[in-house]
Amino acid sequence: NEISRQAEATSDRVEENRTALDSARTLLDRANVALDSYTRESDEAVARAEAARGPVTELSQSLYRGATVDPVTAAIGSASPQDAIDRSAYGSALNATRTATVENLQTSLSDAAASKSLALRSKATADFQLTEFGQRQADLDARTAELDAMKDQISEAVDAMPQDQKQRWIDRNGPIDVDVEEFLNEASALAGGVVGAAMSKLGSPYSWGATGPDAFDCSGLMFWAYQQMGKSIPRTSSAQIAGGTPVSREQLQPGDIVGYYSGVSHVGMYIGDGKIVHASDYGIPVQVVSVDSMPFAGASRY
Repeated sequence: NEISRQAEATSDRVEENRTALDSARTLLDRANVALDSYTRESDEAVARAEAARGPVTELSQSLYRGATVDPVTAAIGSASPQDAIDRSAYGSALNATRTATVENLQTSLSDAAASKSLALRSKATADFQLTEFGQRQADLDARTAELDAMKDQISEAVDAMPQDQKQRWIDRNGPIDVDVEEFLNEASALAGGVVGAAMSKLGSPYSWGATGPDAFDCSGLMFWAYQQMGKSIPRTSSAQIAGGTPVSREQLQPGDIVGYYSGVSHVGMYIGDGKIVHASDYGIPVQVVSVDSMPFAGASRY
């Protein structure tokens, strides 16, 4: 029984690691996409800056050669009033063009620097996520190996039990006989149908990490039942109790998820009248038992 609880807790950690691993993969993919995008933006901004650099150089050379003069000099050197106006207008236009071209160059250089900075930050993020990915994969492999060893111990011990001991193992939480058809007729609308979904799996076998439709672990049965109602809840026991709205033992309503043992390594679903339905353990089918058959550790409502 003790090894079984440890295995259930380890199974939860394996699932949590797998979820974290999936999140790391998603973040890594996003970081790589951002890296590509910002690198393209940086390259485009550099190209714009290079395109603007030529006109600025040409204007600077024109100014050096005296292509523009101040308005007074332009008027003095003019052959006529109209010539003075034309010279002044040309000088103003050239100066305006120079100002706009220089501003364009400065903007392009600024955009290039900003995009390059974003590209480098995205690459750093991608590299960090890649490292995290490797560490989590190693952790997941270690947890999975630990769980496999525990599962072997439990299955060998249970399978080797004489029939009378095996029945004691199955009955250890005091299973309660329930006429499922009668129960569902009377309680079909309980908790929007989620109770009926869980109860429809009475007798299904237990399997670590399983979420149905034929076999379940404890949190897998909760996850599957809510999924049938189109609702997504956390996958593991501790996360299911941490999520939702906390409720006390006295406030329990059908559909609430009830957690057991220190650290919440086991869960079941409250079905009313002081009972829960749960996927108990290896060699034990999905059962209905008393809500007080195990040490209460909290409850949550979704």
